Amino acid sequence: MTQAARFVVFGEALTDFIRQPDGQWRAVAGGACWNVARVAARLGVPTGYAGSVSTDVFGQELYALTREAGLDMRFTQQVAKAPLLAMVTSTTPPDYFFIGDDSADLHFDPTRLPPDWLDEVQVLHFGCISLAREPLAPRLLQVAREASRAGRKIAFDPNWRKLMDNPGYRPLLRELLSLSHYVKVSDEDLGRLFAGDPTPLATLQALAPQAEILLTLGGQGMQWIKDGQVLRQPAYAVQVIDTVGCGDASMGGWIASLLRQPQAPAIAHLQCAAAAAALSAARAGAYAATWDEVQALIATGSSH
Repeated sequence: MTQAARFVVFGEALTDFIRQPDGQWRAVAGGACWNVARVAARLGVPTGYAGSVSTDVFGQELYALTREAGLDMRFTQQVAKAPLLAMVTSTTPPDYFFIGDDSADLHFDPTRLPPDWLDEVQVLHFGCISLAREPLAPRLLQVAREASRAGRKIAFDPNWRKLMDNPGYRPLLRELLSLSHYVKVSDEDLGRLFAGDPTPLATLQALAPQAEILLTLGGQGMQWIKDGQVLRQPAYAVQVIDTVGCGDASMGGWIASLLRQPQAPAIAHLQCAAAAAALSAARAGAYAATWDEVQALIATGSSH
């Protein structure tokens, strides 16, 4: 029996349609928030994915894979609406658009969450396009507000996408940052979120004063930042197959480490984040590593 979730991830699950060099399309189950949930569960943390998927072939695959990942299925909803699709026309450079004007993800209903679900949960995660899509975004923000008032910790990965380039997203971004205890952001996201700002990291810190920040720098590794302290972690040396899902793996690895070994120093959590990302990069697609795999890579100490 699946343990009650200590970590719940709110946001989108979707199907990526990736254009291949021969012009064919390959359908892959994905979504940033769904990936984070799968990573944490694979790392041994009781996790729930709180989102809504369709009842068609795409939604059924997502639902089945959610169950297969060992996630707490009480949090995952299915509705008879169209699937959310991401059409990835190019991976290098990234180019994509979304299809889903009245899709299943927008019909997630927080009132259908399990009774007393907040009693067990320690950390709630939010992020990516779910926070830029109406009417879902304000519902998720309200969940974050209520959880914060109940003393739960909030994790946030803005994960910038084109949909966020609109005025309506800015107030939500600021409020969620103010509620957050853990913020993961890539150097690219930072530049997009605060375009034209000469000191985007300082701005982020000012908007999220209580948060620990995980700044990912691609092949240059990552940094943990809090109250003027900065810890640096080089990227672990692996044969890179692709970087799909690396950011989600680092987020899931970070939070899983915090929940599994809460007394460990910040550098231990940073190493888990980096190792989870590296192991994802070493496999095709959004690979979710096990705790033993992560610890084995950390033990090698092999970094760039």
